[in-house]
Amino acid sequence: MREAIRNLSLIVAVLLTVLVAGAQQTVVLHNVRLIDGSGAPAREHMDIAMRDGIILQVGASIARHPGERIVNLSGKTVMPGLITAHSHLGVLENNTVNTATAFNAPNVIASLRQFERYGVTTVLSLGTNGDLIYALREQQREGNLGGATILTAGRGIGAFGPGAAPPFKLAADQIDRPTTPEEARRDVDVYATHHVDIVKVWVDSFHGKANEMSPEIYSAVINEAHKEHLHVAAHEYALEDARRLVNDGVDVLAHSIRDKPVDSAFIQSMIQHHTWYIPTLSLDEEFYIYATQPTIMQSRFFRDAAGPQLLAKFEAPDYAASAMASPDTKQHQQDEAIGQQNLKALYDAGVLVAFGTDSGAVPGRIPGFSEHRELEDLVSAGLTPLQAITDATGQTGQLIHVLDPILNIGMISQGYSADLVVLNADPLADIRNTRKISAVYHRGRLIPNPAPQD
Repeated sequence: MREAIRNLSLIVAVLLTVLVAGAQQTVVLHNVRLIDGSGAPAREHMDIAMRDGIILQVGASIARHPGERIVNLSGKTVMPGLITAHSHLGVLENNTVNTATAFNAPNVIASLRQFERYGVTTVLSLGTNGDLIYALREQQREGNLGGATILTAGRGIGAFGPGAAPPFKLAADQIDRPTTPEEARRDVDVYATHHVDIVKVWVDSFHGKANEMSPEIYSAVINEAHKEHLHVAAHEYALEDARRLVNDGVDVLAHSIRDKPVDSAFIQSMIQHHTWYIPTLSLDEEFYIYATQPTIMQSRFFRDAAGPQLLAKFEAPDYAASAMASPDTKQHQQDEAIGQQNLKALYDAGVLVAFGTDSGAVPGRIPGFSEHRELEDLVSAGLTPLQAITDATGQTGQLIHVLDPILNIGMISQGYSADLVVLNADPLADIRNTRKISAVYHRGRLIPNPAPQD
């Protein structure tokens, strides 16, 4: 059934393009090295034709037609736009300070534009969204708002009590904290009226420091969401929590399991339930990496994304010593190592792995930059550069298509959205070359002012 929907939507996209032929000039990107998002090896000397935001044709010898604009990209690599299936909008001001007033239109739009400039063309904002998000999403669908394509979990359902997740300063319309299963079901029903793309729950005790959501409440959320034909993603940390969530039917585990190695029974349960896994490997390192590897902060690629306020925080004389003296740093380093180990075990076993970073949630998880850092972390965990790029494009595009069958993204193939990143170097030779962005096309539109390369 899912494949039939995908095929139908591809046919509709192509037919719509034919019907509006002439409305927009056809652009042909000529003579590129193509990484198409499917996991297939790169192909040399390829052409990509696109019009009206859709890829029309991909091939080694596309026939020329009068009026086409040819863009010669000899020596460059083209890959699909990156997709983050776990990020946050409007939690921080200036990437630096968590405030209850950060979810405002200018701040959210600035983040969307930053994602887009850095080649991240689709963003699933996984909770803590003020109700303004629905109006912004609608404006974007009507063609009146640029930036990365928005998907949203709306407010999301957090735990109740002191320090409970999510532990952010949030406005009243950014989070729901039900105390009973009945309240949780009512929250889900409200989300359904807003047509959220997914429902989010937080299940984490933060190493025993905070109240954790009870299984009765998150089970009620999962059951009610499925009745409304909505999927559910869970913030989780511990293996036993993840095990219960998967058995209860959660659709997405939105973070790595980091308290202990996963076992074969859990892996088989993930496979049997078709549960997606988003590792967010860069999450833990960003608590200390700028103290231990300050050279990361020297590139314009980083500095432009971080902004002056965050740079001032990280470059303060006492920052590095304070970060390394924190009792939490050793825990984050341990969590990072277990997270990488578990990602490789799950990936090799055939679990559905999607891409996300939790960017925008806390200072250091920087929209746009963190996605490129996550690619590097995936390779450090044992994936090849091609596997990492495929995970962040075609594979995550499959998850997005499950959530919204109208969206065909993540592949450079006929009928898909023309979301493309043009690179000046080959990322299969060095994954850090995804940062050498020459141009970004989003829905066929050339994005001005792409991220700086050096």
